[in-house]
Amino acid sequence: MKSKYDEIRDIILKHIPGVGNYPTSIDGVRIVRRDNTTEFLKCFYNPSCILVLQGLKQMLYGNENIVYTKGQYVVSCTDIPVSSRVAEANPEEPFVVLILELNSNLISNLILETKLQNTANTDGKALAIANTDEELLDAFYRLAQLLDKSEAEQQILSPIIIKEIYFRLLTGPLGSQLRLINTNGTRSNQIANAISFIKEKYNEKLNMDEIAQKVNMAPSSFYRNFKKVTQVSPLQYQKQLKLNEAQRLMLSGNYDAATAGYEVGYESPTQFSREYKKMFGNPPLKNIKELTAV
Repeated sequence: MKSKYDEIRDIILKHIPGVGNYPTSIDGVRIVRRDNTTEFLKCFYNPSCILVLQGLKQMLYGNENIVYTKGQYVVSCTDIPVSSRVAEANPEEPFVVLILELNSNLISNLILETKLQNTANTDGKALAIANTDEELLDAFYRLAQLLDKSEAEQQILSPIIIKEIYFRLLTGPLGSQLRLINTNGTRSNQIANAISFIKEKYNEKLNMDEIAQKVNMAPSSFYRNFKKVTQVSPLQYQKQLKLNEAQRLMLSGNYDAATAGYEVGYESPTQFSREYKKMFGNPPLKNIKELTAV
């Protein structure tokens, strides 16, 4: 008898043409399939819950080396820079995950509606993994089943199931930081607001002390708590945003290295190339050639 993980995997794989990262007909739900292992790649995990259905992935988050596999889920409470690689995958048994993007407004409303209390979170980190319990797995199973249903059913039922998943996440082992990030006035929420501002203005020269003031934090507290949440400093965070966006622009085929660097806020092509190589391991042109090689 197939496990629910295998049933979910089989349902969702019918809805994608092959290897890649795909949206689905349900808003906020994506599918990722990889048929081969990969090298470490620097990227951002957006606010999301990642349910692992097959294969294994390795992730470097700050000083942590995290491995997650079938039967586990990952929660990223805000936009977090990491390095990750697919560690187990082949065409017969690909790496497959179902990703549910997290809507902070809906989560904040649910916290108020259910009167969930914040609990102490000793490390403040905004990304972690846990074993999937039966209730959360069942909710994801019902969400996946909707992919085979009509658009009308999806529009009516998916918000109900997604709200249930949010509730399971908030009351589960990773719920503490998810509640703190999405509750107005907490330090974690102030950092999340700062992250939103940095994302909006990532290609501009920013004064981090002024951002601390914007989110009503003393600079020392801001820097300390920012690193607790993201595992990097605010300036490092902005730099990684810039370089990731430059990489995305070049991968689109519409930008060369010089114009991509200028677009994300670099005035010196030399400095851009130097910092790009430091982050991605190779200069822009060579890195993009490797990523686009068949």
